Amino acid sequence: MNRSGGSPSAAANYLLCTNCRKVLRKDKRIRVSQPLTRGPSAFIPENEVVQANTVDERTNFLVEEYSTSGRLDNITQVMSLHTQYLESFLRSQFYMLRMDGPLPLPYRHYIAIMAAARHQCSYLINMHVDEFLKTGGIAEWLNGLEYVPQRLRNLNEINKLLAHRPWLITKEHIQTLVKTGENNWSLPELVHAVVLLAHYHALASFVFGSGINPERDPDISNGLRLISVNNFCVCDLANDNNIENASLTASSFGIVDSLSELEALMDRMKRLQEEREDEEASQEEMTTRFEKEKKESLFVVSGDTFHSIPHSDFEDDMIITSDVSRYIEDPGFGYEDFARRGEEHLPTFRAQDYTWENHGFSLVNRLYSDIGHLLDEKFRMVYNLTYNTMATHEDVDTTTLRRALFNYVHCMFGIRYDDYDYGEVNQLLERSLKVYIKTVTCYPERTTKRMYDSYWRQFKHSEKVHVNLLLMEARMQAELLYALRAITRHLT
Repeated sequence: MNRSGGSPSAAANYLLCTNCRKVLRKDKRIRVSQPLTRGPSAFIPENEVVQANTVDERTNFLVEEYSTSGRLDNITQVMSLHTQYLESFLRSQFYMLRMDGPLPLPYRHYIAIMAAARHQCSYLINMHVDEFLKTGGIAEWLNGLEYVPQRLRNLNEINKLLAHRPWLITKEHIQTLVKTGENNWSLPELVHAVVLLAHYHALASFVFGSGINPERDPDISNGLRLISVNNFCVCDLANDNNIENASLTASSFGIVDSLSELEALMDRMKRLQEEREDEEASQEEMTTRFEKEKKESLFVVSGDTFHSIPHSDFEDDMIITSDVSRYIEDPGFGYEDFARRGEEHLPTFRAQDYTWENHGFSLVNRLYSDIGHLLDEKFRMVYNLTYNTMATHEDVDTTTLRRALFNYVHCMFGIRYDDYDYGEVNQLLERSLKVYIKTVTCYPERTTKRMYDSYWRQFKHSEKVHVNLLLMEARMQAELLYALRAITRHLT
């Protein structure tokens, strides 16, 4: 066997940092400070989140009522910047994890672990490892998928497709899972599992997009923890994940002065509103604009820091620690492969043919009672949530902006709304924001503080958290539409 340094197997052990050009071993482990004093987010100053929590007693009530962990965790603290939404979120999450449903409680948490592992989200994995054990889960299952029942392992394929390429899910995948046999899934069980998978894929996007810090570990007294280098170099830990250091932001993305950027965005919103009242584009033109935006979205570069050392026999890939890899199969499978392999086009899912309101909602409610109502309330809440402000401006109608954000996520997954003019996306979402959206939605584990800081620099952090809530819910709904459509086709 060729064991020289030039072999594919040897080269695959290394990555190259595009920032400092340092060659790194994939299995390298480093000590970094436990973020004990930086609050719930590495992206948001601690005082902004803490201030929101101290004035809002409603948040504390919601945690007591609906938190499975019984504590105010970092996700909840950041979401509490939008208390109205937080209530919808916690109620639906509590229902799918704790209330009557088709799946046993330990299964629910193990499925959450499997979903979070697709994006290497150790924050969610650790949270649900604890919950899995508290609800009577068998500790041996935490050694990896080879230790779990076959029927749980059978979820691997749909977990992988939902997370990265939901448009590939067919009725055949559903039939394979529900076919008669000792390891089969009932349809109610499968719908419960699909809702959990979609929820935790999307929540991983929020965790990374909002820079959620690890929960403080009471067992670590010296403030240090050992981590595996993931998609970060030490230089990146210094630059991107340090809340005090935003010096690279403007130069990295070449953004115009942030004040004029804000004024320009408001001007474009106003102009779009006026143009919509004056004339309406033809259906043919609307279709053309969607296809153009969909195609362009494939070439929006994601925020990856590393590229593998060039070699013809292997592709870029993220470093995945053993703690995460034990819960997934085919770790190299991702959204990025779709664009890289040069497939002709992402097939279009016409939203009018299978809508959440007319189709998905009723199917979910029929097979897993009441979750449809809770999800619907959550989707409507985030889509309609507004304070009629933009940065320092008040009395602003942000409808067009919220719709552009939601529809751009669906566009990246091939979902098209016939009555929406996708020309608005290009006018309202600048390139640095598109990079951020694509990364948070498709490869959340690659999100950095530099990317978070790069767009809408005059906006409040609470407004950027609102963006992340929209991205999360748009992604969850997109995954559900594809999965539920496949289930419907299986039933007809």
